[in-house]
Amino acid sequence: MRLATIRTATGNRAVRVDADAAVETGERDVRALLERPDWADHAAAADGPAHPLDGLDYAPLVPSPEKIICVGLNYRDHVQEMGNQLPEYPTVFAKFPPALVGAYDDIVLPRASKAVDWEVELTVVIGRPVRHATPREAEEAIAGYTVLNDVSVRDFQRRTSQFLQGKTFERTTPLGPWLVTPDELPDGGWEVCTVVDGETMQRSSTAELVFSPVDLVVYLSAIVTLNPGDVIATGTPGGVGHARKPPRYLTDGTQLVTRIDGIGECRNTCRLEAAP
Repeated sequence: MRLATIRTATGNRAVRVDADAAVETGERDVRALLERPDWADHAAAADGPAHPLDGLDYAPLVPSPEKIICVGLNYRDHVQEMGNQLPEYPTVFAKFPPALVGAYDDIVLPRASKAVDWEVELTVVIGRPVRHATPREAEEAIAGYTVLNDVSVRDFQRRTSQFLQGKTFERTTPLGPWLVTPDELPDGGWEVCTVVDGETMQRSSTAELVFSPVDLVVYLSAIVTLNPGDVIATGTPGGVGHARKPPRYLTDGTQLVTRIDGIGECRNTCRLEAAP
């Protein structure tokens, strides 16, 4: 099953995305849907107003999650290209909801930087409250997966040892277009890639993850209760612009495609922030 949040003339709506239409579930967005204990059965049985697939206006999958937790240095190839050692524990930082945009929205490049980079990330969406999870409980708490590009402002990120200031500029982070439930996905690694102006810059497999989605839910739930709609971005593989020689960054008009096999893709145009 695929679930999404779309924009309509009367506001956001959670929908089940079928082969021929997007059917409203009755909730305002995917977070509100997932907050129902019976969300899966409710969404599967939904028979609300239907929207043609062509021209759907996708909001961020979860427009206002309680938590956006990001994991750094979690692909073996990316750890190596950045000159680091494999981590013993996950490197954890956060984003704030104003950073999010929809799967096909423009990405805003901040005027304060000329070092804005791309990072394709498999992303977990939590479907039930979980704290101190066992591996089985962690797996059962995952509602599904989606696509996120952790667009990163590298010069701000590198100002200190804390990543957050380079990771949460407003309207920089596409999330979506939909959530795919785990039963819809094959076993094994899923290909992840980033295409910049038609050139593939990142290509790897989730088999390269140091800490799996289940590992991360176990680890993070030992720190804080994970709630429905919480988003966990699991890290990016090698091929980021900052590690290239010379470095390569996003510029005004760049076309950015972020794709994960079996899940979907975000397609965004980068636009320079308007002058104040």
